[in-house]
Amino acid sequence: MDPSGQKYFTIIDYVIFALLLVASMAIGLYYAFTGGRQSTTQEFMYADRSMKCLPLSLSLMATFQSAVAIIGTPAEVYANGTQYWFIGCSYILGLLIPAHIFIPVFYRLHLTSVYQYLELRFCKAVRICGTVTFIFQMVIYMGVGIYTPALALNAVTGFHLWGAVLATGLVCTLYTALGGLKAVVWTDVFQTVVMFTGQLAVIIVGIHQAGGLSDAWVKVRDGGRISGIDLNPDPTVRHTFWTLGVGGVFLMLSLYGVNQAQVQRYLSSRTEREAIMSCYMVLPCLQVALMLSCLMGLVMYACYGNNSPLEQQYITSKDQMMLYFVMDMLQNFPGLPGLFVACLFSASLSTISSAFNSLATVTMVDLIKPHYSMTEARATLLSKILALSYGIICVAMAYVVHLMNSSVLQAALSIFGMVGGPLLGLFCLGIFFPCANSIGAVIGLAAGLIMSFWVGIGGFLSRMPSSVQVLPLNSTNTVPAVSGNITVIDAARPVGLNGLYSLSYMWYSALNSSTVVLIGLLISFMTGPTKGDDVASGTVYPVMRTARSLVHKLVKPSACCTSPPEHTQIDDHKEINGNVTEDAGTEEETETFLPSNAVSPVEHETSV
Repeated sequence: MDPSGQKYFTIIDYVIFALLLVASMAIGLYYAFTGGRQSTTQEFMYADRSMKCLPLSLSLMATFQSAVAIIGTPAEVYANGTQYWFIGCSYILGLLIPAHIFIPVFYRLHLTSVYQYLELRFCKAVRICGTVTFIFQMVIYMGVGIYTPALALNAVTGFHLWGAVLATGLVCTLYTALGGLKAVVWTDVFQTVVMFTGQLAVIIVGIHQAGGLSDAWVKVRDGGRISGIDLNPDPTVRHTFWTLGVGGVFLMLSLYGVNQAQVQRYLSSRTEREAIMSCYMVLPCLQVALMLSCLMGLVMYACYGNNSPLEQQYITSKDQMMLYFVMDMLQNFPGLPGLFVACLFSASLSTISSAFNSLATVTMVDLIKPHYSMTEARATLLSKILALSYGIICVAMAYVVHLMNSSVLQAALSIFGMVGGPLLGLFCLGIFFPCANSIGAVIGLAAGLIMSFWVGIGGFLSRMPSSVQVLPLNSTNTVPAVSGNITVIDAARPVGLNGLYSLSYMWYSALNSSTVVLIGLLISFMTGPTKGDDVASGTVYPVMRTARSLVHKLVKPSACCTSPPEHTQIDDHKEINGNVTEDAGTEEETETFLPSNAVSPVEHETSV
């Protein structure tokens, strides 16, 4: 083993990587020429609303289990220990809230684009603002998402940079444009299996190389990489239980509650109940993915100890550590490097294909269809062309990223997290506050975006002069969010603007979404709050009524012996499960929250 020499793929590694691309393409072609052959927008965008919860849950997990997570989380654990593992606590509320609040609201409105909700609740201007913000967010991240793993692979193995970018970009574009959402979901399932297999293989072989399970455990324990719960309430500390477990909830809500890529999958379910079940099933999938990523970091430490390849200058970036480990320590196992690279690019493909499909959907539904009438066949063809166009834009963005230096690349990655928080705040403003009006929504969104970029970019720039050695190993996260938020422990606690700039990146979504809600409510009251009669039916979640019902169940000791009034049972089931159809509810209830069998006002708009 020559640790200082560049590593190279063998023929079998290339074959395994090629098989991943061929299999993904085959799935896309299968759904392009079977079933309805993607001949309608309903099939292309929604898979005919026929998806079951198991493939949906794996697709939901794979969508934001990006290549950044595969190569970033192990480097984070190697450098700083397992404190990051506590982000798994945020997955619970981060998925329960979408399951019981966002999914019932969106599903009963029969939306095609999640931003249709903003027009129903506020006005068309708010819808356009939300759509444009989402497109800006995803277009920037697409280029980064496909370029980052290709660059790391090129630096460590000499694998042709643009060969990897063009191969993955082309295959992803074709199966997304030809096979529609069905192809995207089922390739996500296949790619999830490849991801888990590749990670598990690296962990097993890595433990063997470290001398066995007991020796590996002793090494990581003695090296201080097994972290306890850090209850430090300081929001400027990068990773504590509160930043990960509480701040992470807002980050999860921005990804799994209101992001078009995820909502589109919820709405493709056969029933609302299956959509909710798919959200529940994401939880164990995400926990397994997090566990595997953290274990890879521990195994890497058990093999290298404190002799980091970065400090030895065998590599130049933290993004290369995991790939270097695979090529260095596991090079005597033919095919294993290829399997891990297939795992890495599976994560990249699942993220990028979801971006293509969701971008094509919002562009068609929110920007084109409301202004141009066309036949169903033409609308479907245009949707496929849009998916193809976004694939070309993705490769072009990868080239733009290639022209940037590493600092700008890190800033570009951060934009994804900066935009997610304000969009979450905009939807929360509409769903939870009936008094919010359109003016408050637009100004609140603008205020949230300003706050987001001010704190995010300001903090990034303020840290640049002091980023000497700890930065390469200390700036990773498993979701597309602001990275590189380093806190110098020995320095005095920052105050004023420096204190704001030092805020942990895990609090960014909470700060930005809260800014949208607070400013939106303030402006709404200043300009005249929306009256209850003016709120579109089904667009506001009945928080107070649901809370009263929950309290009633908790405080009534004889509930198991005596039946509550019949109307209370029906109301509760309608609100939470959305499966009771015996009664349409009172007039007051249906003013703000649609029962599951109601006709949505969107149905007329979404017909092409």
